[in-house]
Amino acid sequence: MTREFTDRPAGRILAGLRGRARSSRLLVAVPAACLALAAAACAPASPARQAASTVTAASATESPELPRPTGPHAAGRTTLHLTDAHRPDPWVPDAGPRQLMVSMYYPARPRTGGPTPYVTADEARLFLREKAPGADIPPQALSDTQTWAHTDARPAHGRFPLVVLSPGLSFPRATLTSLAEDLSSRGYVVALVDHTYESSGTTFPDGRTLACAICDKPPAGGVSAIAKSRARDISFVLDELTRRHSPWPYARMIDARRIGMAGHSIGGDAAMATMAADHRVRAGVNMDGTFFAPVPATGLGRRPFLLVGTQSEHSPGDDDTWDSGWTSLDGWKRWLTVTGTDHGSFTDLPVLSAWAGLPASGLSPQRSVRIVRTYVGAFFDLTLNGERRPLLDRPSPAYPEVTFQHL
Repeated sequence: MTREFTDRPAGRILAGLRGRARSSRLLVAVPAACLALAAAACAPASPARQAASTVTAASATESPELPRPTGPHAAGRTTLHLTDAHRPDPWVPDAGPRQLMVSMYYPARPRTGGPTPYVTADEARLFLREKAPGADIPPQALSDTQTWAHTDARPAHGRFPLVVLSPGLSFPRATLTSLAEDLSSRGYVVALVDHTYESSGTTFPDGRTLACAICDKPPAGGVSAIAKSRARDISFVLDELTRRHSPWPYARMIDARRIGMAGHSIGGDAAMATMAADHRVRAGVNMDGTFFAPVPATGLGRRPFLLVGTQSEHSPGDDDTWDSGWTSLDGWKRWLTVTGTDHGSFTDLPVLSAWAGLPASGLSPQRSVRIVRTYVGAFFDLTLNGERRPLLDRPSPAYPEVTFQHL
């Protein structure tokens, strides 16, 4: 079965947690849901409701802290505002040209740069309104989430592979911060993209914060149109980052011959759609996303692709788009499922959920983050750096939660 786009009322989704019945799976981790923070599969309905109702301003006075990156580099971050003058916004044509906000993470020199906020205050407010309606969580506590990257840190010497990250529908780009920081600490430049009008809120330099325009129902052209539109977003971002006079001042760090992409939910579908449309992307990862835009029957030009998803919903036979996509993928490929995870486990949401007092869905937040960082990082080490990674050859006793399908 494939996930369907739904516009269930927030309260029903909050109650629906694991009760995302397979016959009516959500497109993304709960557009308008529980701080899906506990991720599209928080816990049984009553405990989830109780947990949400007990979160108070007093219990949320201290902000959450993301896990420390594992690599040898410090991480820097800058923010880019890009405008594609040749393309109108696909969802709100009256808005004019397509505009994107991109967080650039990069290997940095230690002890340089300043603090890096997780999200803006308005983004936090809209995110909490979307994902945790009724929960008494101060937006400031979320925006003050402790991150590890340093704003405007001086870049490290050298040229590095580029990895593009694309979040799930309704999720701000910040929800992939932990993965972005870790990859940059391991020696990657990371472009973390907010697809405007597709997240709970995106703040621009002039102070505007634009809410989601397509989260309640699919756009004309169906859900596959979102993945295809994102492919155009990413190709434009790559054009801007690799052109001679790039708007990013540290563009010289990027080795344009080594570009990969990973995404969560519809962002994972977008990774495949981008590879199908843009041969500059050499490797891709889909984290628990249905292929609404199908893998081309002719494959992806023998380029490598990693599928990683929940054991409960992305084992063979659960999502027919993965079954057919697996057959069409014509290069190096792996299909991994992770026991004890839910749809949001591939993002920062388990960490934020634990801080908010919501029940865990299986694996601890630290374990979820470690597995995602380890396997996604190993994949790009192999495919972009040419480094041998036996972890991807067979099951590992260090990660018994991870099952290799079709090995």
